[in-house]
Amino acid sequence: MQVARLLAIGTELALGQSVDTNSAWLAKRLAERGLRSQGHECVADDLDAIVDAFVRAASKADVVVATGGLGPTDDDLTRAAIARAAGVRLVEREEALRDVLAFFEARRRAMPERNRVQALMPEGARVLLNSCGTAPGIHIRIGRAEVFSLPGVPLEMRTMYETGVAPALPPVGGAVLRSRSVHTCGRPEAEVNDLLGELMKRGRNPEVGTSAALGEITVKINVEAASAAEADRLIAETAQVVGERLGDAVYGYDGESLAFSLGSLLKQRRETLAVAESCTGGLLGELLTDVAGSSAYFLGGVISYHNDAKRELLGVDGVLLEKHGAVSAPVAIAMAEGAARRLRADHALSITGIAGPGGGTAEKPVGLVYIGVAGKTGVEAREFFLGADQPRDFIRQRAARGAINWLRTRLLRGR
Repeated sequence: MQVARLLAIGTELALGQSVDTNSAWLAKRLAERGLRSQGHECVADDLDAIVDAFVRAASKADVVVATGGLGPTDDDLTRAAIARAAGVRLVEREEALRDVLAFFEARRRAMPERNRVQALMPEGARVLLNSCGTAPGIHIRIGRAEVFSLPGVPLEMRTMYETGVAPALPPVGGAVLRSRSVHTCGRPEAEVNDLLGELMKRGRNPEVGTSAALGEITVKINVEAASAAEADRLIAETAQVVGERLGDAVYGYDGESLAFSLGSLLKQRRETLAVAESCTGGLLGELLTDVAGSSAYFLGGVISYHNDAKRELLGVDGVLLEKHGAVSAPVAIAMAEGAARRLRADHALSITGIAGPGGGTAEKPVGLVYIGVAGKTGVEAREFFLGADQPRDFIRQRAARGAINWLRTRLLRGR
């Protein structure tokens, strides 16, 4: 199988001040064409470092795709680096200059003289026109590799890939690469690993691995096969085995969210949902309404951050608050009951807890959360301890996702 290497150029990326999303997008697109990415590298705005990155990548890969460093400022060094790596001069190209001028003319603005530098190209390179911005791209061969350099702005990069890179990619013979993600929640990563067993054996095809984020485990399946049909068959067979072994921990595939899975179940049952939130401050409602069409089942919610709001908006008894405190199972139950009653919902979720970094005690530390659920089969609450040393946003995210997953699994079990 032919391989690719990806370079993301910019000091802000190398220092972690910005996140490189371009390489992830490109790796997926290249895989669809049968080009497997060997790695992604972030390179600071240093000419020698960028030249070295291009030389190394071109010596190891069939295709190199770089993003960033094509702007008009002094720290945009990709053009010069590619020219040095290829052993050629930089020359002004008429078609590249026309491309830059056309961008400003379409907006009835004069082109600043500084932007003229964007028309410089390594000698012998093919110009990749930019329909969305001022930075033309570059296509040149260095050693064994076809090298493409694209703007760092995601819209410009994606458009240029589709119009200038994809049609010029070398034909790939032999293996086809296909991937699928199986999303799970409710089982720790070590347990998922044990249940999948031999599927995760190194060197196996299909290749199976896991990644964890916010309490959710994604099982990644990668397949190399002689044809697309064979790859699709192997993907489907492996995904079926993963589903059988992990059971109702599996909630979706290829980017489907927990909230989408819960919403699908509610729509199938023709039932509705309301929420009552304290420490999550509306995050639970946000996750639920991120799903298009959620108005079919989501009625609304109450952000009862203060105890007065819990009493006045949800009808939580002041005696419960006084006796047990706001962060407790009885109050979580009363919040869920109040949300279901006030919004006339079939189901309700509630969250109350201590997200930190302050406010914890020895008895009720930061990270302690109670989730309540009310439904046709009754109401109950569970205690979750999400870690006193975890960041505030982590605790809030885990609590909201835990609530969604709990109701999801209840519905799967007919409750």
